Amino acid sequence: MQITKEVFQEDFIKKVKTECARNIKEATLLNKYVALGSLIRDYITENWVNTKEEYEQKGKKQVYYFSMEFLLGKLLANNLMNLGIREVCQEALEELGISLSEIEEMELDQGLGNGGLGRLAACFMDSMASLNISGHGCGIRYKYGLFEQKIIDGYQVELPDKWLQQENIWEIVKPSKEVKVRFGGNVEVGEVDNKLRFFHENYETIRAVPYDTPMVGYGNNIVNTLRLWSAEGVKKELDYEYFNRGEYTKAFEEKFSAESISHVLYPNDSFEKGKQLRLKQEYFLVSAGVQSIVRYYKKSGKPISEFDKHVAIHINDTHPALAVPELMRVLMDEEGLGWDEAWNITRHTISYTNHTIMAEALEKWEIGLFQSLLPRIFMIVEEINERFCKELWDDRHITDFERISNMAIVSQGLVKMAHLAIVGSYSVNGVAKLHSEILKKRELNDFYQVYSQRFNNKTNGVSHRRWLLNANPQLAELIHEVIGDKWVEAPKNLIKLLQFNKDPSFQKRIYDMKQSNKISLADMIKKKQGIAVDPYSIFDVQVKRIHEYKRQILNVLHIMHLYNQLIENPDLDIFPRTFLFGGKAAPGYDMAKQIIKLINTLADKVNTDIRIKDKLKVVFLENYGVSLAESIIPATNVSEQIATTTKEASGTGNMKFMMNGAITVATYDGANIEIENAVGGGNIIIFGLKEKEIFELYKNGSYLSVDAYYEDTRLKRVVNQLIDGFFSVRYDEFLAIFDSLLKYNDKYFVLKDFDDYVDAQKKVNELYKDQKKWLEISISNIAHSGTFSSDNTVHRYATEIWRVPTMLDYY
Repeated sequence: MQITKEVFQEDFIKKVKTECARNIKEATLLNKYVALGSLIRDYITENWVNTKEEYEQKGKKQVYYFSMEFLLGKLLANNLMNLGIREVCQEALEELGISLSEIEEMELDQGLGNGGLGRLAACFMDSMASLNISGHGCGIRYKYGLFEQKIIDGYQVELPDKWLQQENIWEIVKPSKEVKVRFGGNVEVGEVDNKLRFFHENYETIRAVPYDTPMVGYGNNIVNTLRLWSAEGVKKELDYEYFNRGEYTKAFEEKFSAESISHVLYPNDSFEKGKQLRLKQEYFLVSAGVQSIVRYYKKSGKPISEFDKHVAIHINDTHPALAVPELMRVLMDEEGLGWDEAWNITRHTISYTNHTIMAEALEKWEIGLFQSLLPRIFMIVEEINERFCKELWDDRHITDFERISNMAIVSQGLVKMAHLAIVGSYSVNGVAKLHSEILKKRELNDFYQVYSQRFNNKTNGVSHRRWLLNANPQLAELIHEVIGDKWVEAPKNLIKLLQFNKDPSFQKRIYDMKQSNKISLADMIKKKQGIAVDPYSIFDVQVKRIHEYKRQILNVLHIMHLYNQLIENPDLDIFPRTFLFGGKAAPGYDMAKQIIKLINTLADKVNTDIRIKDKLKVVFLENYGVSLAESIIPATNVSEQIATTTKEASGTGNMKFMMNGAITVATYDGANIEIENAVGGGNIIIFGLKEKEIFELYKNGSYLSVDAYYEDTRLKRVVNQLIDGFFSVRYDEFLAIFDSLLKYNDKYFVLKDFDDYVDAQKKVNELYKDQKKWLEISISNIAHSGTFSSDNTVHRYATEIWRVPTMLDYY
């Protein structure tokens, strides 16, 4: 986009007046943010309209990406960057006495996700627009996000994430595009014109109202759409009939019941009402999205029989798996197609990404709940299941009833969403080579034997524009100086940095850049949490969702071991280390919450003990999210990717950290293996059990955690310290963690990997003392990180799954 400072200043001053009814001198910082964001949205909108018209004129195949999460973070800085007007905007505002960075700070992170799943979806939106793919997102507009995390007395406390408390300047509500979603009721069967027809009656209707957010491509005038659906009642406000009878609570009951569907991401499903709400959310998303897609497609005038040739629907994990029966419902019940034709279209439209082998994420719904809430959808799922089982018996010659039962979509009183997604999709992909192999050879092997051609791998990626160009401008400018700016559009060009990895002057500039970022992060920690950390210490970081398999506990036990060593010998030769943690625990996940309490309790002990001479600091960073990550990642020296091998499907944090020059300490898991293959074994620190060893231990049941406990006196000491009064808490505060390691045999092999992990950390300590070697490795990681850009990943999705061209074809 081309614009002069003078034109921008004139537009901005006018926007302050029209949006806020104030002049520049009277405007508050929030006024200026609203005015600037609204102005940038105006600039975007022209390209947004033009992009849609171009897609329609060229008849481009439309890709729709369904995800329960889109962890966008803030959009102002990213949009300015992608429009190419950040410098002009900054200079123009400075002349008006206004700081762009202060305005950017006013924006709130959009509360639309939790972790890697949502951040991946956001990166894909950026890459699809930047690669000129007609790709759009479909999600839910959560009013209160996941939750805002507060740490009180070391415990996580959940508060509503009021990210919509100030105007969301990027979204445009489209009430004329709303659709109706039905829940409950009953289905009657009858004949119309000699055709079987299904009539859904006595149902509850929820209005799905779309809010569209522009997804701006980098430097190409392309603007795609992220459509988020808000749940609203049919009666938009109160029910006057009840109100006038004095039944005031009931007057608002329908409104609040409907709106609860889009209130909170991942409501606690440890009780029945929570399960029902989760299932409602998932169907609400896919029904609203599929109805909208079919309606838009029909406006093109193309026949519904060719739907799959012009539309691709991709489901990001199992949450949107109900897109399969919902598309069938729309094609049959609303468009009048027969089963076979509808099934053929559905099966050639939908593709599925599996993100985990964890049982808790391979969703299963009790038949009673599913059938009562979604009666017509259950009928369709039952029919899909019957036909699939018949295919296994008749066409695939599988006569083992137990195997068929295990593969069935509906069996053992459950509806299995992953099975539904596989049977109803033409492509099933994992998100790292190891993960995809585990799916094929183990977890989904029965399906792989039947549908081997559907299975493929697409290793995850991250937006290098967001996580390097935008998050780390000092590093980006340095890269521009030495290899030019072609890497922004063709990220694999970062490999050209490799020629400078041993250059002393370049190493010095990389060191200075990292120190500058560390000083900024240290200042932020001091300001927000009152903890002073040494920016010249090693910043060792583990920020991610809190979960037992992520093994924050392993990190904690190692810190306790270092602390014990320092108490015994305060002059121990270790480089000062600052351990930074961040992440949220699911509200109903008590063990994860205890891990947060443990980290904070350890921090209280370590940070106040003058005997260790500030050689260790521990900080838990509250309310981890995208914006906080953008401050942490550029300042990180050591990236902790220490999940139990085989449990982390891919990971994307590992890629963001290496892109910013951190050195990875990692298990043989997910994309860590591919990072090792890219950078070379000497440029990453790998430890712990390998895949074959893990599965062998599972198979023969030979692992006894008490053996590891008794064999290693260091380990025995730190484990005992969880309950022996070492911490100034109740004796049983961390008993559940203690029991998980010993009484319940250490499900995630924390004790088994402890010794190897300690050795890996010794390597970090020695390596960091040799700054020349450390910086050589750091630069090598940056140079190879272009391989893990989401541009490359999305290019593979586009060309190998969705069958659409991308701009990477031309680079």
